[in-house]
Amino acid sequence: MLKSLQQRLIIFLVLPVSMLLIILGSFEFILARNIMVNQWRESAILRLERAANSIDMNLGKIFKLTRMFQSASDGLNGTVVQEWLVQQLKLQEGVVGVELDWADECPVPGVPPALQGRPRLGLRRHFMRSMMAPITPPSYDAVAGLQTVTLVSDFVDDRDKIVGTLRVTISFAYLMKDVQRLGWWQSDLACLVDSTGHYLAHTKAMDAGHSFLGATNDPLELGLLQDMKQRPFGTRSGRGHPPDRIVGFYKMKNVPWAIIMFAPGDKVRAPIVRFRDYYAIGGAGCLLIIVILIRLVAGSMARSIRNISLAADEVAKGNYGEPLPVTRRDELGQLIISFNTMVRGLRERDFIRDTFGRYVDQEIAKELMKRPEAAGLGGDRRQVVVLMSDLCQFTQISHLLSPDKTISLLNSYFSSMIDIIQKHHGIIVDFIGDGMLVFFDPLDGPIPPQVKTAVCCALEMQKDMGRFNEEDQPAALTELKMRIGVTTGEVIVGNIGSEKRAKYGIVGAPVNMAHRIQSVAESGEVVLSNQAFDQISLGIQNVPFCLNIT
Repeated sequence: MLKSLQQRLIIFLVLPVSMLLIILGSFEFILARNIMVNQWRESAILRLERAANSIDMNLGKIFKLTRMFQSASDGLNGTVVQEWLVQQLKLQEGVVGVELDWADECPVPGVPPALQGRPRLGLRRHFMRSMMAPITPPSYDAVAGLQTVTLVSDFVDDRDKIVGTLRVTISFAYLMKDVQRLGWWQSDLACLVDSTGHYLAHTKAMDAGHSFLGATNDPLELGLLQDMKQRPFGTRSGRGHPPDRIVGFYKMKNVPWAIIMFAPGDKVRAPIVRFRDYYAIGGAGCLLIIVILIRLVAGSMARSIRNISLAADEVAKGNYGEPLPVTRRDELGQLIISFNTMVRGLRERDFIRDTFGRYVDQEIAKELMKRPEAAGLGGDRRQVVVLMSDLCQFTQISHLLSPDKTISLLNSYFSSMIDIIQKHHGIIVDFIGDGMLVFFDPLDGPIPPQVKTAVCCALEMQKDMGRFNEEDQPAALTELKMRIGVTTGEVIVGNIGSEKRAKYGIVGAPVNMAHRIQSVAESGEVVLSNQAFDQISLGIQNVPFCLNIT
């Protein structure tokens, strides 16, 4: 019972909860995974934009001074302004060199050495506009001992002939200084590429032995190059659901470069994977708590039910045992209380049946059980009224009937008489053949009322014999007659027998007296002893039956 109930609870409670947790967890995992991927994309674009803006800002002043140098040739003091601008370029942070070369290298009198080669004002027609070449990829400068990039501006005349060139050499480390300080640059897969996809800089994690994107014909890198030609920024996912890799890029404004960030799918999913693991651990913990509660609560319930079941089996065998302990205040506790009440009632009923027989009124039996002598072997002396009845000539009648019909007739007769005796609260001690031994106990009360009750009971029994002869006995038989003797006196009242089998009865001379006066009575008579007659009033002589006094 205990094991079966717990298994049922596990099947009908733990299994549905487990399925619900799995379904909800799977749905939340998929939803959160997609949210994580989208959040990474948004976060990557923001970080890439910040890095690109940092490089653009570092180049901003240099580009501004270079453009001012180009436009200064139109002014009256252009030469002086240009000289000043060259000096400003040299003073800019990150600039490691400025070179200005003119096609006409003849010295000009009165022109400072720094601007020698510059065309005279009369030659200004040769410097009509300028063209800025793309910034060069980073190269190692052996003299400076560092990586540099060069910003080249060519000046052309009206015939599109190059008349001068301005070269500004910039430290690559200066351009990358703010990017290098970003935590993700060294920890994540990131690189700086030009418009053709060649690496300008990359983290150690990106050093895959090739110098440009798409060198290994990776579909993700080839698709990234295609996106870079069409959009200023964006993201692209690799294969799988979720993707094995995700990449984001952002193009700069002042230089034809782009910053790229790669992320393995596992890294993007790491938070949600941790959530999944924590969810699984939490779900397993919840199920474990449920199982423990089942063992504590349902196990206790099952043990209580099992105890009731075992006790019921013992009751069925006639072993009532001790009352079950009531340790609960719920419905099971009420069930145990009801079971104990039932067992107590059965024990009381069996005690009444074993002690007083089946033919004692239940209310009288309960009153008798309150007395000490009724609870165990032993007795008490007191005055009672004894009644004994017998059928006249029943032995001859029984020879005329079969055994079954004889017993049936006796049972029918006794059933009628027992109802009358119980009605008058008589206590049937025994059935002696076709006779009965009955006594009326005053229970510490006066004896005269019990004598009157016994006489009234005897008279009603005689009266009922007329109805019985008309309705219950076979028509072919002789009419049954009954004789009754009533006496009173002191007897011993109590349980007679042994611990295994005892019977509530009486012992004493009045029992023998009742037998003798019943034997001398005529059929249909109720005979009273002198002792019984003395206890009742003279009004008893007016009853319609003959009372022979002995």
